Amino acid sequence: MTDTRDDLLLLENQLCFSLVTAARNVVSAYRPILAPLGLTHPQYLVMLALWERSPRSLTDLADEIALEPATASPLVKRLEADGLVTRERRASDERRLDIALTARGTALRERTLDVPRQVIAATGMSMEHLSRIRDALAPLAGRREDTA
Repeated sequence: MTDTRDDLLLLENQLCFSLVTAARNVVSAYRPILAPLGLTHPQYLVMLALWERSPRSLTDLADEIALEPATASPLVKRLEADGLVTRERRASDERRLDIALTARGTALRERTLDVPRQVIAATGMSMEHLSRIRDALAPLAGRREDTA
């Protein structure tokens, strides 16, 4: 007879394992969809945040996409090299770096409108099912539960 406490140590019972595996699989689903757009998944997250509000400081942008500014900075530099964003020091505070969309970055949004539908198709799940999963993860992700 096995001790039920031992069941708690089974790999399949670990929340962390389920989350990291699911995250890896979902990001992998995005890769072939974003590649023709010239974006990686982290760059796509930067662009999504900027399409919601631009310009914004690097610190604000990094917070929005749950990255450290030092991690977000190379992503932004690459997007700048690709002509999608600009980086500019704020005149009133040289320590602040503002990130803004270029016309090309704004135009890219139109080309990404089908990305969510393609990702949904790649998962083989309904939008309703994926929404329930997203909403259930909101407290663990530190995000609002009322995300629509």
